[in-house]
Amino acid sequence: MIRMQRAMLLLALAGAAAAAGEPDDGALRIATWGGSYEASQRNAYFVPFTEKTGVPIYTAAYSGGVEALRRRVQADTGSWDLADMTMADHQRACRLGYLQRFDHRVLAPAPDGTPARRDFLEGSLTRCGVAHNVFSMVVAYDKRAFPGVRPHRIGDLFRPEQFPGVRALRKRPDALLEWALVSYGVPPADVYTLLSTERGMRLAFERLDRIRDDIAWWRDPEAAIELLDEERVTFASGYNGRFFNAQVVNGRPFEIIWDAQLYQLEVWGILANAPRPEVARDFVRFATRTESLERQTRYIAYGPTRTSAIRRVGEHVTTGVGMAIHMPTHPSHMDRAIEKDVAWYSSTRETLSERFDAWLARGGEGTGEP
Repeated sequence: MIRMQRAMLLLALAGAAAAAGEPDDGALRIATWGGSYEASQRNAYFVPFTEKTGVPIYTAAYSGGVEALRRRVQADTGSWDLADMTMADHQRACRLGYLQRFDHRVLAPAPDGTPARRDFLEGSLTRCGVAHNVFSMVVAYDKRAFPGVRPHRIGDLFRPEQFPGVRALRKRPDALLEWALVSYGVPPADVYTLLSTERGMRLAFERLDRIRDDIAWWRDPEAAIELLDEERVTFASGYNGRFFNAQVVNGRPFEIIWDAQLYQLEVWGILANAPRPEVARDFVRFATRTESLERQTRYIAYGPTRTSAIRRVGEHVTTGVGMAIHMPTHPSHMDRAIEKDVAWYSSTRETLSERFDAWLARGGEGTGEP
C-alpha cells in the first residue's frame, strides 16, 4: 500500500510538472512527439523511471527538425535535457554541435550479459546518442472511401483519377520524393542515386504535380489520423505505429499500404546545454534496457533496436494482438521497403528544403493545412 501511494505521488508530481509549462528544478525535460507514441513512452519508461528514481518527467511538444533544438541551445534558459529525434535530424544536430557526445559504456547489458555494443542493431550507437526504435513513414487509406477496388501500391497515391480524394501529407519532402520515384517503377535500392541527379529531382516533382491540388498538409502527426478518421481525406501519410493504434486498438477503418515504406531509426540525444545531463544519461540507460524496449512494443508497433528485445516481442497489452506482424521490420513488409538514407538527407537538407519551398510557392500550397 505504501509503495502504491508513493508511486501515485510521483506520478502526480510528474503530471504537475508537465502541466506547468516549464518544470521546477529537479524535473527531467524531454522533447518528444505526443499522441499515442508519447503514451507508449509514458507507459514503457517515463512512469517507471519516475517511480524508480523520484525524478519527475516533463514532456515538450516536438515535431522534428533541428531549428527547435538550435533555439533551445542558444537560449540562456529553458533548455530541454533530452530530445527524441529521427536519425536524419539527429546526425545533423550532432554535426552542428547542438547535442553532447554520448559514452555508450553507460548502457545496460542484455539480460544474458551480452554487452550493449553487441546487442544493439548496426548503426544504433551514434556519436551523440542511442537509437531505440525502428519506425516507418507509410501511407494509409480509409476503406470507406474505396468499397470496390482498393489501393495497394504507393503508385496509387499518385492516381487521383482512379483513387480520388484529398491526400493528407506531411509538409516536408521526406518520403514524398522517394514515393514519387518508386511510382515510376524505380527500384527502391536506386532511389537515392536517382534523386542525386537533376533528372531524378525533376521527375519526382513532376509526379507531385499530379496531386498538388489534392493535398492537405500536416505538421502534427496526430492531424493525419484525425483527417482520415473525419473522412476529410482518403489517404494520409504518417507513422506506422500511430496508424496501428488507430486501426487495431481504436477500430478505425484504415488500411496501411506497406509498399515502399520509408523506415529509419529513432534516437535519443542530450542537448548541448542540458540542465541535468547526468540524469538524462541515467534515463537513456534505463529507457534502452531490453526490458524497457520490449515493454514499449506492447503499446505501439515500433521495433526495438536491441536483438534481445526483438526476441521478446509478444502481444499488445489491451487487445492481445500479436505485435510482430505489425512491426515495420517484419519480413512481409520489407520486400520493397526503403531505408532512409540519413547521410543523404543530412548533406542535402538546406538545398532540398529550398527546392521544396520553391515547388510549393510555384503552384500554391494544395488545399492548405488542417
